[in-house]
Amino acid sequence: MPRIGYARVSSSSQDLDIQKAKLKAAGCELIRSETVSGASRDDRSELTTVMEFLRDGDELVVHRLDRLGRSTRDVLNLVHELDAKGASLRVLEP
Repeated sequence: MPRIGYARVSSSSQDLDIQKAKLKAAGCELIRSETVSGASRDDRSELTTVMEFLRDGDELVVHRLDRLGRSTRDVLNLVHELDAKGASLRVLEP
C-alpha cells in the first residue's frame, strides 16, 4: 500500500520541516507540501494533485487533521472522496 504524505502550513513564516519529518518517519514514499490557507480547497494545487493521484489501496497520511482542512465539511468531503477511490486516511497526531 503506497503511503502519500500531505503537509501544509498557512503562511511562509511557518515551517514544513516537522511535518515532513513525521511523514517520512511514517513511511510515506511521496510527500507533497504547500503554503496556503486551509480554510477552503481553493488554490490548494498540491492537495488536488494528491487526490487525483491516489488509487485503490493507497493511504493519505497527514501530521494532524487540521493540515487537511479547517472546515469539518471540507474534511468529510475529502474522506468521502478517499473512500470512493478505495483509499484511506491516516492522521499521525489526532
